[in-house]
Amino acid sequence: MTDPVARRNTPTPGSDLLGSDPASDALRPLAERMRPQTLDEMVGQRRLLAPGSALRRAVEAGRVHSMILWGPPGCGKTTLALLLAKYADAEFRAISAVLSGLPDVRVVLAEAAERFANGRRTVLFVDEVHRFNKAQQDAFLPHIERGTILFVGATTENPSFELNSALLSRCRVHVMEAVSADDIAEALRRALADEERGLGGQGLDVSGEALLQIAGAADGDVRRGLTLLEIAAELALGESGTVTEATLTQVLADRTRRFDKGGEQFYDQISALHKSVRSSNPDAALYWLARMLDGGCDPVYLARRLTRMATEDIGLADPRAQTMAIEAWDTYERLGSPEGELALAQLAIYLATTAKSNAAYVAYKAARRDVVEHGTQEVPLHLRNAPTKLMKQLGYAKGYQYDHEAEGGIALDQTGFPDAMGERTYYRPVNRGLEIKLGEKLARLREAREKARGGA
Repeated sequence: MTDPVARRNTPTPGSDLLGSDPASDALRPLAERMRPQTLDEMVGQRRLLAPGSALRRAVEAGRVHSMILWGPPGCGKTTLALLLAKYADAEFRAISAVLSGLPDVRVVLAEAAERFANGRRTVLFVDEVHRFNKAQQDAFLPHIERGTILFVGATTENPSFELNSALLSRCRVHVMEAVSADDIAEALRRALADEERGLGGQGLDVSGEALLQIAGAADGDVRRGLTLLEIAAELALGESGTVTEATLTQVLADRTRRFDKGGEQFYDQISALHKSVRSSNPDAALYWLARMLDGGCDPVYLARRLTRMATEDIGLADPRAQTMAIEAWDTYERLGSPEGELALAQLAIYLATTAKSNAAYVAYKAARRDVVEHGTQEVPLHLRNAPTKLMKQLGYAKGYQYDHEAEGGIALDQTGFPDAMGERTYYRPVNRGLEIKLGEKLARLREAREKARGGA
């Protein structure tokens, strides 16, 4: 009888990505040839796959469950799915939500059902699963419940927003992280030393510093790091065999950082920018602004969000902030990129540095709540306009006190709210910026109004 552990460590049918085929290895990219064949070969993901962790124990024991792997590109989602099939002695099948439709899904599920009837499980890997619509996602549910398939969905987007609750309830979500530069450098060193699958034995000379530069340029993506190394190796082997600074300049010239417009990373970064401004940290605000511009974010979108920050988080503590925001927005639209981006940078620095107050924001929300709670209240007669004789006869504007003619310029005993509501206090200035003076004035007025109404 075959040892189950040994059997789990044998490449399964359909998982040739884990096998070694000398005839085709030379045609495969380095990143594919160096794909880890055991859990120990995976770099990064220490939290998820550390020795003794729940997931690792389950995988090594062959007790694989249906799951969603959520993480950035190149963090090892596909590799982990392949290893799940290998350790579970299951057939591996993969489909892409970008390239496959419901008919393709049905074919794969029918094959899995037939395989299941013959006593063999199937690990079905669905890449970019968030791109499937509700009907396509629902097609997997009965097969997951019956155990026909071990479902492994991979996504770069937040599953809470992109996947059906029914699918999420049947799968565990495992969060995978971007791989650190040090871990990518380790993967690159393995590729340089491996003579069977990697670049070992070719006489390639790559310094440790060059490896770190490539690893940093990979930006958390192991696959990208190995691809950059392969390009550098091809250039070097065509010349001196050494990856020089000039070689790296060619290879890394057009590198870009990870940025997903409209995706999870996009909203995480705009959140970081907003919160850095709110925390009065101009350096962090400038960093996130530069990150988003570097990633291709529309500067007009950033101008709009910065203007929102000026009204929501600075408010009346510094009314100039809103004016500056509009002017910076206008400056960018007149100059365009890259010159106009400096106006946005200046604005971000100013917003982060100046006094903060969300008192107006809080007051407006409180007023909105009262509108909803109290419904359509009648405007008090003394506040109504009376342009006609009939309106005057009905009492419109009766008793209204013209503030300019009142002592001190304010009719203190005159209410501005519907009778059924009574007076309300929404706006409570903070003790920062201009609102210090506004708060002092309002405190005096509110006290005088209360005395005047009490006297009446």
